[in-house]
Amino acid sequence: MSLKFEPTKFQSFDDISDPSNVAPRVKALRETIKNNNLDAYIIPLADIHRGESLPPGEQRLAYITGFTGSAGLAIIGLKKAALFVDGRYTLQAPKQTDQKIIEVQQIAEIKLTRWIKENLPKGATIGFDPLTSTVGELKTWTKELGDYAILSHCKNLVNAIWQDRPAAPNTPIEILGNNRAGISREAKINSLQKTLSTNNADALILNVPESINWLFNIRGRDVPNTPVALCFAIVPQMGRPTLFINEKKLTPQQHQQLSQAVKIESENRFFALISQLGETEKSIWFDPASAPYEVARILQSTPAILIEKPDPVLDAKAIKNETELVGMREAHRLDAIAMAKFLSWFDRQAPTGSLTEIDIATALEAFRRQEQTLVDISFDTISGSGPNGAIVHYRVTNSSNRKLRRGELMLVDSGGQYLSGTTDITRTMICGDATREQKQHNTRVLKGMIAISSLQFPPKTTGAHIDILARQFLWQAGLNYGHGTGHGVGAFLSVHEGPASISPINNVPLQKGMILSNEPGFYLEGEYGIRIENLIHIVDSEISKGWLAFETLTLVPIDTRLVDTALLTPEETAWINTYHARVLKEIGPFLYGENLDWLQQATKAI
Repeated sequence: MSLKFEPTKFQSFDDISDPSNVAPRVKALRETIKNNNLDAYIIPLADIHRGESLPPGEQRLAYITGFTGSAGLAIIGLKKAALFVDGRYTLQAPKQTDQKIIEVQQIAEIKLTRWIKENLPKGATIGFDPLTSTVGELKTWTKELGDYAILSHCKNLVNAIWQDRPAAPNTPIEILGNNRAGISREAKINSLQKTLSTNNADALILNVPESINWLFNIRGRDVPNTPVALCFAIVPQMGRPTLFINEKKLTPQQHQQLSQAVKIESENRFFALISQLGETEKSIWFDPASAPYEVARILQSTPAILIEKPDPVLDAKAIKNETELVGMREAHRLDAIAMAKFLSWFDRQAPTGSLTEIDIATALEAFRRQEQTLVDISFDTISGSGPNGAIVHYRVTNSSNRKLRRGELMLVDSGGQYLSGTTDITRTMICGDATREQKQHNTRVLKGMIAISSLQFPPKTTGAHIDILARQFLWQAGLNYGHGTGHGVGAFLSVHEGPASISPINNVPLQKGMILSNEPGFYLEGEYGIRIENLIHIVDSEISKGWLAFETLTLVPIDTRLVDTALLTPEETAWINTYHARVLKEIGPFLYGENLDWLQQATKAI
C-alpha cells in the first residue's frame, strides 16, 4: 500500500529554467553593455561572498542564461555569447539555455580568455563586477589576455535589468555552544591570530560565510541548503575581530553574547573599514581565490602591504574536532534510519510502475523530516531514473519528471542538514531485474569505492595520489567518469568544503580529522547513471604508526542485486559483508516491522 507524503518543504520541482527567457534578457543586457561603452560583460556564478549556495537575488547567471548548476561562468558580447561549464553539466547546460544565442563550452576544453581572443575584436573592453569577480580571477584573465583586451570594472549590469530581483535575505542567526562547536570562538580566534603573527599579517579579511560562521560559532538560514548567516569579518593580529552583519539578524541577547569576543558593525561598513585599515600601513591578508576584486582595488590605493594567501580558516575548519565528529556520526545515524525507511518503501513501490522521480524525491524528504533535528536538505535531491541518471547533477522538474520503469536503474544523490551535522549519500537501485551490463558497470564502480574505503596511506598523501584507485576498474574496461571522486564536507556547514578533495588535480595533503565523500560513478548517456557514495573520515592507521586510513561514516545498505560477485575479490566481498553487518547492528535497533525485515534482507551476506 502506497504512503501519501506531504509536499516537499526544502525543494521545489518548478521549472525555474526557461530557455525562452534567454533571448529577451540577453537583448536587454546587450543594450546595457553598449550604453556602458563595453564590448562584453562577464557573469560568474557567484556573489560577493563566494559561497556555493546563493540567495535567489544573487543567481544572475541563471537569470541570464537559464543554467542552474552549481559552477559556471558566462560572457555576453554584443554579437556572441558563451556559457562555460565543467564535465558535470555536459548534458544539463545545453538543455537549460538557448543555444541559438549562447554557445555552451566545456571549461576543460576552452578557456574564457581563449574564447575572447577568438570571438571579440582586439582591443575590446570587457566589463566585470568587482564585487563578484575575485582577485585571483582578474590576475589570471589579465595575464592570459595580455594586451589583447581590456578588463574594466563597472557596476553590476545584470542588476540594472533585473526589475523583480528578490531582496537580500534577513533571517535570524543561532549561536552554537561549545557542546556543538567543540571549541569556543575565543579559542578559535586566538589560534587564528597566532597564524597571522607567524605570517607577519596585521589583519585578515574574510568574506566567505562558511569561514566566518565556523570561526565565530554562529549559523544562519540566509541561503538554501547551507546553514550560514551572510556576513564579512576583519580579524586583527591583536584585539577583537569585527563581524559585519545585518544587526536585525541578532537578538539583543545574541548581540551582547557575541560582543564579548567580537565587535559588531553593519555590513554596509565593510569596505569603508577596509579603506581605513589600509591607510594605517598594515600588512593585510586576503585569499585571492575568494576575496572580491574590490578588496584589492581599495587596498592598492593605500600604503597597505597586501598578503595574498589561501584563507587560513579553511585548513582549521576542515580538520574536525572530536565534538564535531560526534555530531557528524550522529547525523549519519539519523540519516541512515531515514534512508533505510526510504529504500524499504522504494523496494515495495517501484515494481508497481507508478513511481515518478518527483514521487521518489518527495518520499525521501518526508522520511528525513520525521527526524525533528533536520533543518534542511544539504542540496536539491538528484533523483534520476533511467537516462536521467546519466545527467550527473540532474534536477528533476515538473517538465522533466518521468516514471521509473521496470529494468531501469534509479540514482538518488541526497543529503540532510541536521543540528548535529551534514550528510551526503548516493545510492543506485534497480527496479526489477538487472542486466549483466548494469551489474558489471555497477560492480566496477563499487570496487573503486571499496578501494578508497580500504586504503591505508602515508602522511602527505593527497587526493590526486589516490583518485586513480577509484577509477582503475573502470579504466580496465575503457570507461571513466567526468567528475572528481570526492569532496570535503563541513560539519553543519557546506556539503562541499575545501581545501582537500579526491580528484586528479587536488594536491592538498589529507589529514586526520578531515571528512570527504567517496563517490565514483559511471554514466551511459541516454541509458543510465551509476554512483555509489559514502562519507569517509580520516583516522590513524592501525597498521603503521604515522599512517592514515578512512573510517566510513555512512550507514546505508548498498544494492547487492546490482553486484556481479564474479568480479569481486575475496577481500572486496569481505568488505561488503563487514560493512552491511555494521549497518544492521547500528541502525537495526531503530527500525521495526517491514522496514527491519527489509534491512535484514538488504544486509545479508553475499
